[in-house]
Amino acid sequence: MTTSPTTDLSAQWSNARKLYPIYAELSREFAIDLPICADLEAGADTPGQESVEQANRWLDELDQRLQVHQLRQFLQTSTLIDQDGLLALVQRFLSKTVKDTVVRDKVDFLLVQYFSQIAPSRLEDHDVDLAFVAQSLEPLLGQIELKSPVWLNGLDRVLDSIRKCKTLDELLHGGVLEQGRKIKNQAGELFFMPIALVGFTRFGYLMRRAFFRLMHGDLNAILDGLTELEEKNIPTIDCRRAQFSAEEPVARLRIICQSWKVMFQAEYSSGQPLRMLVDLRASVEHALGRGKTAAPPKTAAAKAPAAKPTGVQAAPAKAPVTASAKAPAVAPKAKPVIPAGKAAAAAAGAKPAAKAVASAKPAPAAKAAPVEDSTSGFAPSGDDTPEFEISADGDWDSSK
Repeated sequence: MTTSPTTDLSAQWSNARKLYPIYAELSREFAIDLPICADLEAGADTPGQESVEQANRWLDELDQRLQVHQLRQFLQTSTLIDQDGLLALVQRFLSKTVKDTVVRDKVDFLLVQYFSQIAPSRLEDHDVDLAFVAQSLEPLLGQIELKSPVWLNGLDRVLDSIRKCKTLDELLHGGVLEQGRKIKNQAGELFFMPIALVGFTRFGYLMRRAFFRLMHGDLNAILDGLTELEEKNIPTIDCRRAQFSAEEPVARLRIICQSWKVMFQAEYSSGQPLRMLVDLRASVEHALGRGKTAAPPKTAAAKAPAAKPTGVQAAPAKAPVTASAKAPAVAPKAKPVIPAGKAAAAAAGAKPAAKAVASAKPAPAAKAAPVEDSTSGFAPSGDDTPEFEISADGDWDSSK
């Protein structure tokens, strides 16, 4: 594998021209205030050394400003990137002389994304071994000696734990994701060893598949629960724990879940909708008399009424009639949401918007950046870093 910067000016210029349309669109997509590179924009065939150096500085500056979750969102929702463009992106980040954790997370995601695109659609999990992944990554890494260091065995133990998870809740809150991130962080510079890159690519790919299987399993369980509620003539349920209203119409929840089913077919998804999905399943099961009882929301010290927090709507004073007999009187603190309006937009083919759209009855939610993990594109609760963006490092598809 060649990771040193190319010294040939014509090769550097060819790579810069190949990447420029991608980087220019990234700059527009995320409103990164960076003047255009005039020589790259003009597309000169034989530029001088100064033009090549200026082009490299422009690309480096955009690399510095571009966040991992932005790169993930763009690549997983844009039709601009073909296999050659993705290959050029991976090669660019692999050739960086300074490989910090940001470069590591971008390489981690890009390798998983590349492998996901070239892997056969009917590939079974047990066929995704190190030899198969290494062969698939040869255009990027060259031939690799399949002698895995002992410390990489921890990834297999994490994957074994993931396979035992029956719900998304178990995966997000069972500590499994933290184990995977710990191995990545402890790898340090060894992460960029060719065999380690193969191991983490395999791990990230299988994590994505596990996430999507569990996510769609939760969605199907919610839809089955809504059908059962309709059969019992229960028109509304208390969904405040999932950032909806205290008497959310079952029919409306069905429409939202159908929209989510379309939206979640894309590999990119921020962490907050995943937590909403877990909480919505819990709300439906509680309304059916199953599952855990919702923990009462924390309230401010009771005596004098406090000023209403920005972006949070207080529950009505009169208790609504819902399937839950003991609905809490105060709504929990709002989280960022992707309500029906955004989900419907995604179902129609629109790109996920950065700002949540308010809809019908759920209380307006406070604005917050999505939490993600670099390889997966999803996020667990708690961590503030984008990575396996599932990024809870600040951040992981059954479709493959």
